[in-house]
Amino acid sequence: MNTKVLIIAEAGVNHNGSLDLAKQLVDEAVIAGVDIIKFQTFKTEKLVSRTAKQADYQKRNIGGNEDSQFSMLKKLELNDEQHKILVNYCHSKGICFFSTAFDLDSIDYLHSLKLGLWKIPSGEITNYPYIKKIAQYGEPVIMSTGMSELADIDAAIHVLLNNGLKKEQITVLHCNTEYPTPMRDVNLRAMLEIREKFGVKIGYSDHTEGIEVPIAAVALGATIIEKHFTLDKTMEGPDHKASLEPQELRVMVKSIRNIEQALGDGHKKISESERKNIDVARKSIVAACHIQTGDLFTEKNVTVKRPGNGISPMRWEEVIGIRAMRDYEEDELIEL
Repeated sequence: MNTKVLIIAEAGVNHNGSLDLAKQLVDEAVIAGVDIIKFQTFKTEKLVSRTAKQADYQKRNIGGNEDSQFSMLKKLELNDEQHKILVNYCHSKGICFFSTAFDLDSIDYLHSLKLGLWKIPSGEITNYPYIKKIAQYGEPVIMSTGMSELADIDAAIHVLLNNGLKKEQITVLHCNTEYPTPMRDVNLRAMLEIREKFGVKIGYSDHTEGIEVPIAAVALGATIIEKHFTLDKTMEGPDHKASLEPQELRVMVKSIRNIEQALGDGHKKISESERKNIDVARKSIVAACHIQTGDLFTEKNVTVKRPGNGISPMRWEEVIGIRAMRDYEEDELIEL
């Protein structure tokens, strides 16, 4: 886990079941400069019943007459061989392959790939056997919290802790499970409540349109940002419309890296870049008119003007009432 903000590009199922499209997503994630590209690992038969209906957003985004989750997801599976090819492809491109398991068998399979990191998606936060199984591996866990209240998060964290995980291994992502998420429902400050309540690292999994909310999350202290991306928002599939296209992903990554630098160390001090401008921008006490030797400095014959390489105006009271030791012309820097 990086000390900088970890940026996860969520390819998810936006490959539409095509290995070629999945590789193109990897290529675009590399160009964008993300840390991790994440897919989804599942066996449809283990994930949903044949009677499970699609979510409203899935129906909207797919636009077909079929309303079965089973038939939709079956088309989006990646088999074991495709996973291995993608892992090797990511390795050859210098990017970290990652995936979310959605059933117990898929957890076993991802464990065999030795990824060393786990993602608990929002839909599994109440799945006790699932959370317990992941916790027992003793590896860092990222947990999304869409559709959750504090009590749900508390219960899931307790399962992780009671099964061998340490609190410092847990990062909790604030999230809203609507695609796309309306701005009024983001509630970004809830991320801070999670950190305060549970004492864990925090992050944000974003489903809004655009990039401003994840950037704001970084400014608020998110250590991980997860964002869906696609090759083309107009492609058929459940998540494309709520995803970034490659150019948008690049801008988001660049913006987050800029914010990382801009946050600094939190200590107010003069920066090296601005130090040279002190004399230019600040002011000094100068003669407001001709002053003769022996004259008292008064509020009528001295004033404050740039540059700032003379006596600071903060010493005004020291100067007023002192006699001039020499003649001054207007605008000359006063000396003591």
